[in-house]
Amino acid sequence: MLRFSRFTRRGLLWLAALLTVVAAAAAAWFLLRQPPNPDERWRTVTVERADVARSVAATGTLQPTAQVSVGTQVSGTVARLFTDFNQPVKAGQVLAEMEPALFRSAVKQAQAGVASAQANLALAASNEERNRSLVRQEFIARQQLDSAVQQREAAQAALDLARAQLERAQTDLSNSVIRAPVDGVVVDRKIDVGQTVAASFQTPNLFVIARDLTEMEIHASVSEADIGDVRQDLPVRFRVDAHQDRRFDGKVRQIRLNPKNEQGVVTYNVVIAADNRERLLLPGMTARVEIVAAERRQVLRVANAALRFRPTEPGQEDSKATSAAAAGPQDKADRGPRVHRLRDGKVTPVPVRTGISDGRFTEIVETVGAPEGGPLAPGDRLVTRDMKARQAGEVSVSF
Repeated sequence: MLRFSRFTRRGLLWLAALLTVVAAAAAAWFLLRQPPNPDERWRTVTVERADVARSVAATGTLQPTAQVSVGTQVSGTVARLFTDFNQPVKAGQVLAEMEPALFRSAVKQAQAGVASAQANLALAASNEERNRSLVRQEFIARQQLDSAVQQREAAQAALDLARAQLERAQTDLSNSVIRAPVDGVVVDRKIDVGQTVAASFQTPNLFVIARDLTEMEIHASVSEADIGDVRQDLPVRFRVDAHQDRRFDGKVRQIRLNPKNEQGVVTYNVVIAADNRERLLLPGMTARVEIVAAERRQVLRVANAALRFRPTEPGQEDSKATSAAAAGPQDKADRGPRVHRLRDGKVTPVPVRTGISDGRFTEIVETVGAPEGGPLAPGDRLVTRDMKARQAGEVSVSF
């Protein structure tokens, strides 16, 4: 009796487990046989009215609109500095002084040379006048007078040379004082007190002055593939890392015609004007630029995924392709761009004519022909993915 009871209990447990498995399989089979809920099967996006802009992306560097490099034409040692980084300066303001001792000595030496040349000229002129008198009295030959005239002219030339040397020495003394050529702000200083500056072969740069930091410009490199969309005066939007939550505006000022070829990649330098009255932009910042090549305001637009979607159920696309081929050239809607509208659980193709695209959305210029359900309108749901085909291992949308 005990054995029978244990056997019966064990059999009942196995039977219950078997019935559970069968019931689960039957429920799964029943659910799979049921038509899917359209809202669960299709992934959709909504047609909307909004702005669409086609832009050219580039990277550039912010620079002052006008900056002047201040150098020196004389060699020497820096004796004093009167300005530093970020300080505003006025035109003619003293920025630095070179050690003046050698320049002053050169001026004195040139002054002495002028005095000596003047004395020689006075003596030569006196000799010439005396010889003229003697020639008139026929006490000396005419040749001696000619010699005296030549000596007077040589003395005059020597005086002119001495005066030129004095002027150069005075100019060097004046150039030993470095002055600001324009109003602006010192953005770079390349010298220190005690540093020796050599101007023998080229003019060394001592300071860099930005004339006006309220106006900046961006030098952006645009590839040859995109330069055709860039024109002067196009609007520009850009961001900098220092102010990531802020978008700045600018305008294309110039497209420089001198291309750069680096490792086979051709780029053009595009100069962009940017307002900086708030002084948030600093020289040298990297700007991520978007040049707005075309823009449409409040147009009908759809997500690009809706234009890429193609149904995968047998017969849907094939039948339309056959109809298009039979219809001939008068029916081009099925061969052009189209979207698929979901309405009341039914997917219907809608041929369209597209405009510009920003990479995510595309402008819909008009609906082509007379599709079922009428032309596209804001609020229409467009299919981007067939989840049933996805579960079956098929691909219904590209990327």
